[in-house]
Amino acid sequence: MVQTSRPVYGGVDTHKDLHVAAVVDEAGRILDTASFATTKGGYRQLLAWLCRHGDLIRVGVEGTGSYGLGLARHLADHGVDVVEVNRPNRQARRRRGKNDVVDAEAAARAALNGDATAQPKRHDGVVESIRVLRIAFTSSRNTRTKVINQIHALVVCAPEGLRRDLENLNNTACVERCARFRPGDTIDPTEATKAALRTLARQHQALTADIETIRGELDRLTKVVNPALCAALGVGSDVASILLIAAGDNPERLTSDAAFAALCGASPIEASSGKTVRHRLNQGGNRQANHALWRIAMTRLMSDPRTKAYAQRRRAEGRSTREIIRCLKRYIAREIYRHLTDPQPPAAPGPSLRERRLALNLTQTDIATALGTQGQRISNIETGYRASAALTERYSAWLNQHEATCAA
Repeated sequence: MVQTSRPVYGGVDTHKDLHVAAVVDEAGRILDTASFATTKGGYRQLLAWLCRHGDLIRVGVEGTGSYGLGLARHLADHGVDVVEVNRPNRQARRRRGKNDVVDAEAAARAALNGDATAQPKRHDGVVESIRVLRIAFTSSRNTRTKVINQIHALVVCAPEGLRRDLENLNNTACVERCARFRPGDTIDPTEATKAALRTLARQHQALTADIETIRGELDRLTKVVNPALCAALGVGSDVASILLIAAGDNPERLTSDAAFAALCGASPIEASSGKTVRHRLNQGGNRQANHALWRIAMTRLMSDPRTKAYAQRRRAEGRSTREIIRCLKRYIAREIYRHLTDPQPPAAPGPSLRERRLALNLTQTDIATALGTQGQRISNIETGYRASAALTERYSAWLNQHEATCAA
């Protein structure tokens, strides 16, 4: 009689130098535990060890975005179903204590009973390039802010003559002036202040150059990955990079727009009890992605006619501004989800607008005068070069109205 292999589930508690693994059967019984090195050879040994116990169904791995990233990639490359496991809750830790073996067993049982279902990010595509570049971008931007604050603090406390020369300058002029200082002997407090200001100003200039370089790369990469997302109203390279990083290189792991809204902390959470039916604000999720949705909502409230009309209608229903913004973020999350999961290139409206303008025997100057803008901006829209989404919509709406007037 041939004995069929039993299904088994694995769990791994990850660390910098050593991974602790556990394997359980379909009844949740611990079959074995072991430790493996965090090397390519250790990953191969861990996978072979798991497969020796039966048919490997699923593996739960802690820290798939840090210490467990290499292992998760190795398992996924060999066709293993990998799920991301959060650390055990506090109640379980109080009851059972904590050590690496206990955490590995908890990860294996989470993979078995369905508590862990999230597919980890792959971290192996262009979005990973965007992520690492954004780390450098935000670090440089934050450091530059600290530097300019230090410059202002030194100017406030500077000797009278130096303070008078610098206190009324804006940031750009102040940095340029300080970078040109030629301080003398720093035994004099005035000369020492000049030396400090020159050092900080040159740091500011270097950081600004780095920021502009990285911003250009982020703008290019986001358009390569998802041009439709970048063309959405209110989405620039900064917002697009945040949303792409939140979704990862494999956005298909997001099962629905509701799942993406929950990931961004933009989904209302049920808080009903008894006869009270209500929802509360979701304060979890990816807060950077939540902020990106907020920025899109605020941009559209200022420039998008449809969003303005929606806000007026909800205010008439008694909604507060905060509630309106929360609703907008949920709708925007649904739109962004469609762009992330189906990154089709956006249709360029410029050529069709140009054809309609020519059919009406109008010049670009005529359109620019009617819309209160410059002719170059109309040319940018028709060529698709640095076109403004809000102005494009105004251009199209004006042509619609003009065509209707001519037809009447």
